[in-house]
Amino acid sequence: MGDLGNLLDGFAHVATPTNLLMAFLGVLIGTAVGVLPGIGPAMTVALLLPVTYGMGPVQAFIMFAGIYYGGMYGGSTTSILLNTPGESSSVVTAIEGNKMAKAGRAAQALATAAIGSFVAGTIATVLLVVVTPLVVRFAVSLGAPDYFAIMLLAFVAVSAVLGSSRLRGLVSLLVGLVIALIGIDGVSGQQRLTFGVPQLADGLDVVVVAVGIFAVGEALWVAAHLRRKTGEVIPVGRAWMGREDWRRSWRPWLRGTALGFPFGAVPAGGAEIPTFLSYATEKKLAKHHDEFGNGAIEGVAGPEAANNASAAGTLVPMLAIGLPTTAVSAVMLAAFESHGIQPGPLLFDRQPELVWTLIASLFVGNLMLLALNLPLAPLWAKLLRVPRPYLYAGILFFASMGAYAVNSQPFDLFILLVLGLLGFGMRRFGFPVLPLIVGVILGPRAELQGRRALQLSGGDLSGLLGGPVSYTVYGLIVLLLAWPLIRLVLRKANS
Repeated sequence: MGDLGNLLDGFAHVATPTNLLMAFLGVLIGTAVGVLPGIGPAMTVALLLPVTYGMGPVQAFIMFAGIYYGGMYGGSTTSILLNTPGESSSVVTAIEGNKMAKAGRAAQALATAAIGSFVAGTIATVLLVVVTPLVVRFAVSLGAPDYFAIMLLAFVAVSAVLGSSRLRGLVSLLVGLVIALIGIDGVSGQQRLTFGVPQLADGLDVVVVAVGIFAVGEALWVAAHLRRKTGEVIPVGRAWMGREDWRRSWRPWLRGTALGFPFGAVPAGGAEIPTFLSYATEKKLAKHHDEFGNGAIEGVAGPEAANNASAAGTLVPMLAIGLPTTAVSAVMLAAFESHGIQPGPLLFDRQPELVWTLIASLFVGNLMLLALNLPLAPLWAKLLRVPRPYLYAGILFFASMGAYAVNSQPFDLFILLVLGLLGFGMRRFGFPVLPLIVGVILGPRAELQGRRALQLSGGDLSGLLGGPVSYTVYGLIVLLLAWPLIRLVLRKANS
């Protein structure tokens, strides 16, 4: 059976009442948390990880995918109505979207964001269906040295590309790798970094780490900056677009999709870079240059399309190779492992029903999101008036309950508090969180592949150099690390 047949089977599985309900709950929760500033899909997925232990993996991941897409949708509402992006990828939307809202065009801004997200998400999901099996066939041919090199590339990319400081990114990665070392060494049987504490012998559960760093750390950080008064929300009616708005939006939607998907599919791509590139592209191509900075609809349509296309793109490396490129995909990868499922090239053979049902649910979730966002924009705007102290107190309560439910050990609550304070400190001093989570999740796997490569070579370091793939990847790593120096030399040569 070909990929199209597998996808049709996926739609048949999604069409069950339980799976449709999970998809609806996912997009509903995702949109709600996307609207609320400071609560992103990564935090929500982390909070819900323990809740899904009683579910089947198919239902759990349908809901997580809905939360992911819904969070991307909801972030635009906050950006447009409150000029406060709910997600970092929605920062660009606020530039023109809030100006449109202040000019009395909030309905049009919300509509082009919602419809653009639907168009981009649908096209990007089609590309996901086409591209992922090709990546899987390529990944099957890779050996231990190649996988080790690719994981090193992921480490360097998330550390050196994301965030304002490479040094901070590398420090965050190092902290994550240290956390991943805690427990018993699988080869020698020796305890590592347990300090004689028996509860640490099995290592730190990745769910507790994700909930502590994302949910507790973020809640403490936002609570420390709470304003007692809620922001002034611009009133909005039913989202709609006129003929001129459609004419000016459809090309930015397509261009944003073309930019967003590839950036989401490469390690450390994410949605931030393509949204900025989309905005710059639309500004350069616009016929109405004077409107940019004053509420140009193209400046909302393009970045929002890029944002949602990148969301589908991030699922390519996560499903095909087991590499997370964003915070949400990192937490979803942790969710796979908590259900005893190993993402990677063998996932499509071992769990075809899960993979294709998940992909099919993205099409269904996209349609549900469009139906939710266009008529319910005024309702989402009211969510912005929820008192923040109540909101974050509830988050801390559910985070504690979820962490305790993992192993039913009070010690996990202590670890949760320590990790929450660590996450708070990282945000306070500008250390990115994603490298830490990637280090915790990929660290043991990189160690496993590195050891396999060295065992095959009898301990010779040349065993880490496999074939053309590993050479190419190491070349990319050197380029990433040396790029600031190369750029400086080129700048001086041109001046």
